[in-house]
Amino acid sequence: MGRIIAVDFGKKRTGIAVTDPLQIIAGVMGTFPTQEAIPVLQQYTNREQVDEIVVGHPAMLDGSESPTMELITPFVRKLTQLIPQIPVVLYDERFTSRIAFRSMVEGGLKKSRRSDKAMIDQVSSVLLLQSYLEWKKSNKE
Repeated sequence: MGRIIAVDFGKKRTGIAVTDPLQIIAGVMGTFPTQEAIPVLQQYTNREQVDEIVVGHPAMLDGSESPTMELITPFVRKLTQLIPQIPVVLYDERFTSRIAFRSMVEGGLKKSRRSDKAMIDQVSSVLLLQSYLEWKKSNKE
């Protein structure tokens, strides 16, 4: 069994999370400048077994696509061309940034750390991945 990677795509920074080999726990891989995200994923998938890559699919409250999809679609296209052996899945990421921020507040993080956008991106990618893992588990049962 390989790992699952989640990508919280952003215009400037992209948060990436990864599971353990048993696909039980989601953890932070890091936040990277968006132009470096695909090379980082290529390097990682060359040395680790990865079963799938989950990319956050931003949707509006009414379910329609967010304008950000105009940037995510070419990213996903390039990702599937450069890493064709690993399936790429789009997964609803609504509210992950807001939930990440609230989790940081409730977790007692100081205001200076909560304003760190890279930290929010990391927490968002972990929440995205954890949500995907729970969804996947509930659909197996």
